[in-house]
Amino acid sequence: MRTPEVPRNTNSIQHMSEEIIKPEVAKAAEAATADAPAKQVDPQEFLENFDWEKYEEGIERVDDSKLKEFEDLVTENFVDTADNEVVEGKITHLTDREAIIDINAKSEGVISLNEFRYNPDLKVGDKVDVLIDIREDKNGQLVLSHRKARTIKAWERINNAFDKEEVVTGFVKCRTKGGMIVDVFGIEAFLPGSQIDVKPIRDYDAYVGKTMEFKVVKINQEFKNVVVSHKALIEADIEEQKKEIISQLEKGQVLEGIVKNITSYGVFIDLGGVDGLVHITDLSWSRINHPSEVVELDQKLNVVILDFDDNKSRIQLGLKQLEKHPWDALGDEIKVGDKVEGKVVVIADYGAFLEVAEGVEGLIHVSEMSWSTHLRSAQDFVNVGDKLEAVVLTLDREDRKMSLGLKQLTPDPWTDITSKYPVGSRHKGIVRNYTNFGVFVELEEGIDGLIYISDLSWTKKIKHPSEFCSVGDTLEVEVLELDVDGRKLSLGHKQTQENPWDKYEGEFAEGTTHTASISEIVDKGALVEFNADITAFIPQRHLEKEDGKKLVRGEEAEFKIIEFNKDYKRVVASHTAIFREAEQRNVRQQARKAASAADEAKPTLGDANEQLQALKDKMEAAKKK
Repeated sequence: MRTPEVPRNTNSIQHMSEEIIKPEVAKAAEAATADAPAKQVDPQEFLENFDWEKYEEGIERVDDSKLKEFEDLVTENFVDTADNEVVEGKITHLTDREAIIDINAKSEGVISLNEFRYNPDLKVGDKVDVLIDIREDKNGQLVLSHRKARTIKAWERINNAFDKEEVVTGFVKCRTKGGMIVDVFGIEAFLPGSQIDVKPIRDYDAYVGKTMEFKVVKINQEFKNVVVSHKALIEADIEEQKKEIISQLEKGQVLEGIVKNITSYGVFIDLGGVDGLVHITDLSWSRINHPSEVVELDQKLNVVILDFDDNKSRIQLGLKQLEKHPWDALGDEIKVGDKVEGKVVVIADYGAFLEVAEGVEGLIHVSEMSWSTHLRSAQDFVNVGDKLEAVVLTLDREDRKMSLGLKQLTPDPWTDITSKYPVGSRHKGIVRNYTNFGVFVELEEGIDGLIYISDLSWTKKIKHPSEFCSVGDTLEVEVLELDVDGRKLSLGHKQTQENPWDKYEGEFAEGTTHTASISEIVDKGALVEFNADITAFIPQRHLEKEDGKKLVRGEEAEFKIIEFNKDYKRVVASHTAIFREAEQRNVRQQARKAASAADEAKPTLGDANEQLQALKDKMEAAKKK
């Protein structure tokens, strides 16, 4: 079959070929003259008597009025579609690649079979929507598009569904970033992941290939984007169920729900349109670290309503309340003084909780973990998960409290303390801690003693114990005092060594002189180190040299001990006393010499009489004159 060609000028019948215009005009003429008055020309008669060869060669001229009448018939009966206008066509022929479509126009059109892939049952006689894609290609052929026609029709249907809020059916084609691609009326719409269902979706691929109902929620006409939602349809149904469920809610009511979401602080339960929260503390009587230890996603379970707010929008649920409290099931055979076994479930600074039965815990205070009076953190004794044996110290079934002890499993080391650590005995201990006033030394587990800062060294002036020792150091100690009732032990470290001040008492006695250098200048004087143990203080006025200047740091000089106190470990020395003493000796020597000279020049009594007689003689001679 040869594909018909479209005339070059669709508005002038004069240029139509016989092959095209003859059958088409006849068809149009018959339709136009069915009800026309008898005086009109018969188109069939006109065509039979028309000499087409003479007309084409220009030999025979057609009357203009007849041509005008014929053109009017064609215009009235042939389809003349506008751009983007969808018309219905009929398939008249199918080839291997194309479909010939009659749209009641001046010629038939063609459409590639690729546009009908979605319809494998396409056959001659089927009616389809088409759009004129090209009115006249290079061969003068009318080219149609079924795909574009479907798109225009689809957009009309989508816009209509959006305006009227109608439900549409779509086919989920594939996954994409953030959601799914859905075919709705042949248009690809976007289904966000959050709009697939009311509950979080974990497997998107499970929806691919499904046909579902949707609601058009957004259309962007400029970018031709469509957003659909399946969740909106579910929410509409859920909202009705929710109203009914909320109206029937009562405290203590048991409902069946599905685990919707699991968080670190609890579990959200879907009660059929209404969500409730089971806090982590209401999941199990036992202590748990995360709700996933008890429940799983999509798990069905029964819960009890514990509480809700005024409008019932926040519902508090419980799971463990459906079971008997473990304390109520605790056997009567457990009593104070019994030994129990359990697992450490929680550790705090003040102690550890031991689960002796499911949901039943006892506290082991840190003070009950060791006989030592020097408290440490519970983590120094136990770890989470440890299986321990403990002794029941207190048991209150009404308040559901239990206190346990570890140290009670071993003998109290203070029982025979007087025989093991008598006053005056010497031992070795480990520095466990220190304060501003002393050092705590552990002699054995449970036996701690205190070394006061003044009992650390005979000679060193210690401002803080950390200057003398560190935690973990081993020190030799001597028991100074023992208080059994108060469980207190006073220790000394310096007492384990000879007191060097005993021998220094003679070496550095008052009046002895020693040579040393000024080691440090202080506010009221200076310090001089005579040896590793003896540091003397030089008052400011005793730093003056013979030339009137004062000693400076690092300057070596001779010093005299002017004070030595063994009890207070105090030594005071003077440089000025060295040359001042020499000066005093010189003064005393000169005084003695002067006294000796005076004794030698002293007159006798006879000499005095002679001098007196001579004086009288001079006076008498003067009178005579």
